[in-house]
Amino acid sequence: MLRVKLSVVYACLLATTALVVSGCSSTPVDKTVGLTPAKIYAEAKDEMSSGQWERAVPLLEKLEARAAGTPLAQQAQLDKAYAQYKASETEQSLATIERFKKLHPVSPAMDYALYLQGLVTFNDDMGLFSSVTQQDLSERDQKASKESFEAFKELVTRFPESKYAADAQQRMNYIVSSLAQYEVHVARYYLKRGAYLAAINRAQSAVSDFRDVAAVEEALFIIYKSYDALGLTKLRDDSKRVLEKSFPQSEFLVSGARISKDPWWKIW
Repeated sequence: MLRVKLSVVYACLLATTALVVSGCSSTPVDKTVGLTPAKIYAEAKDEMSSGQWERAVPLLEKLEARAAGTPLAQQAQLDKAYAQYKASETEQSLATIERFKKLHPVSPAMDYALYLQGLVTFNDDMGLFSSVTQQDLSERDQKASKESFEAFKELVTRFPESKYAADAQQRMNYIVSSLAQYEVHVARYYLKRGAYLAAINRAQSAVSDFRDVAAVEEALFIIYKSYDALGLTKLRDDSKRVLEKSFPQSEFLVSGARISKDPWWKIW
């Protein structure tokens, strides 16, 4: 009887040990243990080079912790922000950039941090549905565009000699056109629905707030058409003269639309 009881106890101990071992085996293994910071960075770069952004992020986080207080840790933080951006983790990327800016306000890489911040919120890729719906970038929420503009503007202002400044300026020009076209998009919406005063107000915002952008031409035309619809002939004629003087070859006065094969925003 005693021998049977001991056998049962032994069997229970074996089962318990198996469960413990099984539980331990499910614990994630840190593959970076024993690796130098340089080796971790090399592996993270390999993952990024092959487009494995999600796999690169944890490696860069390990590197940031291991190399704390060194230039390599700063580089790891910026690379992590870029990997998060490429992995479509926008909020995480922006949070990483903000943390970098607070921790390293005088970093030599601050110009890149600002450029990346602008790039994360700048998106001219409409994806699959843009080709189906032909949706214009100006028809989207402009909050992200304004945030992107501010980041690029800070870069160009603080670091005019940066290698990223020229591209940032081009993107700023694009954003300005987008914001102006957004006002025109709304004005056009009101015009089509007979809300002529609202159409005039939005079109005038585009004319007064933006200069030297293509959207101003249509904005002036909308103002002209709205005054015409309201029967305000003097204001109609005045706005038409401004349109003719500013855009003497305007296609709007001939056909009521601009004849163009490509969307206004296709600059890349």
